Amino acid sequence: MTTSRVGFSGHAVKRDTIRIWYLTHRWSSLVSTAFLLMLCVTGLPLIFHDEIDAAFGEDWESRLPGNPSAITGQPLDAILNSALAERPGEVPLFMGFSQDSSLLTVTTGPSPDAPGSEMTLLYFDRFTGRSLGPVEGGGLMDTILALHTDMLIGLPGMLFLGVMGLFFVVALISGVVLYAPFMRRLRFGTLRQGRSARVRRLDQHNLLGVATLGWALVIGLTGAINAFADPLVDNWREGELAGMIAAQSSTEPLAPADYGSLDRAMARAQEALPGRSPQFVGFPGGAWSGPRHYAIFFQGDRPLTSHLLTPALVEADSGRLIDARDMPTLNKALMLSKPLHFGDYGGLLFKLLWAVLDLLTIWVLWTGLLLWMRRAPGRMERRLDELETGAARRSPA
Repeated sequence: MTTSRVGFSGHAVKRDTIRIWYLTHRWSSLVSTAFLLMLCVTGLPLIFHDEIDAAFGEDWESRLPGNPSAITGQPLDAILNSALAERPGEVPLFMGFSQDSSLLTVTTGPSPDAPGSEMTLLYFDRFTGRSLGPVEGGGLMDTILALHTDMLIGLPGMLFLGVMGLFFVVALISGVVLYAPFMRRLRFGTLRQGRSARVRRLDQHNLLGVATLGWALVIGLTGAINAFADPLVDNWREGELAGMIAAQSSTEPLAPADYGSLDRAMARAQEALPGRSPQFVGFPGGAWSGPRHYAIFFQGDRPLTSHLLTPALVEADSGRLIDARDMPTLNKALMLSKPLHFGDYGGLLFKLLWAVLDLLTIWVLWTGLLLWMRRAPGRMERRLDELETGAARRSPA
C-alpha cells in the first residue's frame, strides 16, 4: 500500500485517504442521484401544495373563514350525528380539526377496525355545522406526493428512498472533504471561464454544492427521517399508546351505541392539557385508540409545538380521563422534521427560498451526473499526482 502524502491546509494527508473519500463520494452520489433528481423535481410543487390546492379550489380551508369562534362552534356530538346520518350503518373512526379555519372532518367506516379502502372522509364547517360532503378522489398533487414519498409502491418504496437520503448525506460530507484539497490553489468560488467545458461544469458543481450544503443536509436528513416515519409511528402506537390502554382494568370492546358524549370527553381532556388544541380524535376499537376509549390527540399553541402531539385517553362511556403522555424524543424529531422538509415553518417567503435552493440542488445533481458520464480515464490518479508534487495543473480536465 502506498504511503505517500499530499499537502492539505498545512497538514499531511495520505494519498489513499483522498482516494477513499473520492470513491465514497462517487459511488454514494451515483447510487442516489437518479432518485434524488426525482425527489427534487416532485418536491418542487409540493413546497407550494397548499397554494396550488387553493388556486384550483381543492382546499376547503381556503374557502372557510378562519374564525376563532370556530373552536367553540357547533357541538361535536351534533356534527358527529350529522356525519352518521349521511353514512347509515357505519361507525365513526376519526374526527379531525383544522387550526386555521372552521374545517372539521369525520371519517366513518363499516366497523371500528375498517381498512383505509373502506373509509369515507366527510367535511363539515364546525362554525355552522353545515356538511360540505365527502372528499373526492386524490388529484394530481396527491399523486405527486405519493411518488415523492414512496414511489407509488408503499412502505418498501418509502424505506428505499430513506436509504437513498442517507446516501445523499454521505455524498455531501465526502464532497466537502474533497473540495478543500482539490481547490486549494484557487480562491473560494472561482469559476474558471477560460477553461474547458468540463472544468467550468466542475467549478459550478463545486460552488453550488458548497453554497447549498447546509440546506441539502437538512433536506437529506429530514427526508430520511420522514421515510422511516411509518415504522417509528407504529412503534410509538404499539408501545406507548398500547401501554396506556393495557393499564386499564377492562379491555372489552365498547359498542358504538354505548359511546358517551364526545363534547364531555373533549372538555375533560382540555382541562388536563390547557393551552393545547385538538388535532384529531381516534374512536374506540381503531388502531389509534383503545377498545373502550376516545384517544384525543392535542398539539401545542406555538409554531414549534404545534407539530408535537400529546394523546389523552378518555373512557368513551363515562368521560373519565385515564392518562395523557408526551411523545418520545424520536417521534418528536419525526414530527418536527416533516414541516421543515417542505419549508412549512415561515410562510410564502420561506417556501420561495426552499424552491430556489431546490432548483440549485437539481443543477448540482445534474452536473455531477454529467461529470461522471464524461469522465476521462485515469483522471483521479493524475490529480493525486499533481497534489502530491505541488505542480500546477496544465492539462484540461
